[in-house]
Amino acid sequence: MKVLVTDKINESAGKIIEQAADVDILPTMTEDELIKIIPQYDALMVRSQTKVTAKIIEAGKNLKIIGRAGVGVDNIDVDAATQKGIIVVNSPDGNTMAAAEHTIALMLAMARNIAPAAASTKAGNWDRAKFTGCELFGKTLGIIGLGKIGTHVAEVAKALGMKLAVFDPYTSKESVEKLGGEYIQNINDFWGKCDFITVHVPKTKETVNLINKTSIEKMKDGVRLVNCARGGIINEQDLKEAIECGKVAGAAIDVYENEPNIKDCPLIHCEGNIVLTPHLGASTQEAQINVAVDVAEQIKEVLSGGSASSAVNIPSLRPDKLEPVKDYMQIAENSGELAMQISDGMIKTIEITAQGYLADFDIQPLEVAVLKGALSSMLEGVNYVNAPVLAKKRGIEIISTRSNAKCNFTGLLTIKLTTDKGSNIVAGAIVAKDIPRIVKINDYETSIRPQKHMLIIPHVNKPSMIAQVAKVIGENNINIGSMNVVQKNDKHETESIMVINIDSEVGENVLSEISKIDGVHNPKYINLNAQ
Repeated sequence: MKVLVTDKINESAGKIIEQAADVDILPTMTEDELIKIIPQYDALMVRSQTKVTAKIIEAGKNLKIIGRAGVGVDNIDVDAATQKGIIVVNSPDGNTMAAAEHTIALMLAMARNIAPAAASTKAGNWDRAKFTGCELFGKTLGIIGLGKIGTHVAEVAKALGMKLAVFDPYTSKESVEKLGGEYIQNINDFWGKCDFITVHVPKTKETVNLINKTSIEKMKDGVRLVNCARGGIINEQDLKEAIECGKVAGAAIDVYENEPNIKDCPLIHCEGNIVLTPHLGASTQEAQINVAVDVAEQIKEVLSGGSASSAVNIPSLRPDKLEPVKDYMQIAENSGELAMQISDGMIKTIEITAQGYLADFDIQPLEVAVLKGALSSMLEGVNYVNAPVLAKKRGIEIISTRSNAKCNFTGLLTIKLTTDKGSNIVAGAIVAKDIPRIVKINDYETSIRPQKHMLIIPHVNKPSMIAQVAKVIGENNINIGSMNVVQKNDKHETESIMVINIDSEVGENVLSEISKIDGVHNPKYINLNAQ
């Protein structure tokens, strides 16, 4: 066995992997250089500098695993690796402490005017009065997102004497109160409670521009904001204007909408108390060692015949379990995604029923796929390995049933997802041997090929509805790939749904236009991890 380690990864990685394979540690290479040598290696370990393209993966005839010493895998063509049966792993938790500590550091630096005071003092000035700050003690820290990083930030802030207000629709009230915080169910009730606000959520369609002009207006005068999560969660132009008019007393930002090209970022031209750092959240010696050790251990384990703990593309399950149901893994994941994206609120239970030939097999892999789909719609970094752990942490009950009841498909998988606000049902099947289809959405029998961009539009069954919806979509320069319009089985039923496959993302403005059509109610844009 041979392993290639590149991109200046901490030397501890090579020492760990040497226990299972020969290791070559080489500098970062171009695509062409890697293509020439990759055929001889069984594993590849990189950081962010190396772009592991489809051509490199295709050339890696012996590759069994690709490891990214970090959280993201944007520099790896995961789809190409999956098609080749190559495991891709990362280190989702290696920088938790580093990111949490950087959040606290930025908050303190902003509150005490550290950066401008240091610059002034270095210039030979003594402007104590000019840099009078504020204390964190007794202030309320609002935390959006109580994952691992948000939780550690909460613990440190509590130790500093801060009060906690938490908004996270996917965390239980009990979890927040256990930390000594106040659980805020409605985000509109959250903004006005906080002296400081920090965000620890992934960048999704729900969180893009979460903090904008409208939400800032609802905040206390003199609020201070921190973002060490993802660029784009705080609208940069709106934040600049709020700082310059005095509504926001200060901000500390580590991430940006367009990295690393931030010359046009409004915040670098902001006049006011703002601390900017170049995405340093994970940039500690300890974090770099942690991610290197984590990924190296996984590579060693896989090459020794074991399984990876943080595989991002294929399940860490025994082949004998996976083989009989593998064709249903993607439709199971997409059904979970769809069920979650048409639902509101916090998941309470997921009921999974297998019928047809699926009832003869262990459906544990399909359970994990459904969980991955449902949780990926609200969390970042969910994979087949950590989905069950994340579900358990959130108190989600999984109920699996194998039914011998007759169905119209060779195999049928039905998901009933129940939240604190209601239930939705989605069923998936494989037709004509290899074609995935969503065959049921609640009371509607459908036949939909899951695709990346979809619209689901409930509406009154009356003339011109399709034309009016299509007109709005067309006027917004969005192409319709296919459409399925379904009425309930009852011939007297007045409700129908349109399920539309489209070629691009739909913004809130388009959904708002569609909502205004008389007879349309609660349209949803769906974004699936569809192949």
